[in-house]
Amino acid sequence: MSDKNVVSIEDRIPKLKHARKKKANRRLIFYLSIFFLLIAVVVYLQSPLSHIRTIEVNGNTFLNEEKIIKYSELTTDTNIWTINTNSVEQAIAKDPVIKNIQVDRKFPSTVTLEVEEQPVIGYINDDSNYLPILGNGEILDDSNQGFTGNAPFLQGFDEEQLKQLATEMKDVPQSIMSLISEIHWVESEDDSNKIMLYMNDGYTVIGSLREISNKISVYPSIVSQLEPEDEGVIHIGVGVYFESYQDDQDVTELEVDETSGNDSEDGSEED
Repeated sequence: MSDKNVVSIEDRIPKLKHARKKKANRRLIFYLSIFFLLIAVVVYLQSPLSHIRTIEVNGNTFLNEEKIIKYSELTTDTNIWTINTNSVEQAIAKDPVIKNIQVDRKFPSTVTLEVEEQPVIGYINDDSNYLPILGNGEILDDSNQGFTGNAPFLQGFDEEQLKQLATEMKDVPQSIMSLISEIHWVESEDDSNKIMLYMNDGYTVIGSLREISNKISVYPSIVSQLEPEDEGVIHIGVGVYFESYQDDQDVTELEVDETSGNDSEDGSEED
């Protein structure tokens, strides 16, 4: 029978004590690490290190940065982690120029305000000043931007008619808006909503305010059916037809490609 190594209890006790002490030390280090981490977090949150240092405003044209930041009520004394983004967005969105607003935090100390303003659907003349008309019908009386040519000049509209026009034109793609030079309200016994559009390519378009957004969105498809030397009026009502300036008896019926308006909008978004 071979000899077996026998370890007495007296020899094992020191090893067990050492193992338990080592385990207890590891546990203590873990709890101390958590404790000091929590202390560091509390100190950070209570110190200026957690305050906003930079507020970035992007996408604004009509509203200046100072005004938007004032709406937000954010300052360099604001703790970046206690910001209620929904409340800030609601406060800024009260301005009628704002269409959408998004508030984001950027670690460690930057807040960004991403602004989308209402589209400009046209300009009116007021004492030699060009005032922008927004997609919600608001007239910017205090705008210093002037006439930029990115939207048509509007003439003959009263305030209520401007709101109707804004409702119609706010979703027209910018690629189409840039083709329109002027829009005039036309007094007519036959159609109380009659308007006339002067296009940058020389054509004149006559239609009804109530359906102008759908009709004008397919304008490129309509014009593509005409010869470059043709001059006249494009009527976009119940039917679409071209009336020549040279001969008012020369009327050409035109086809409307309903998909071209969507293609124009998609193209403008890609740009």
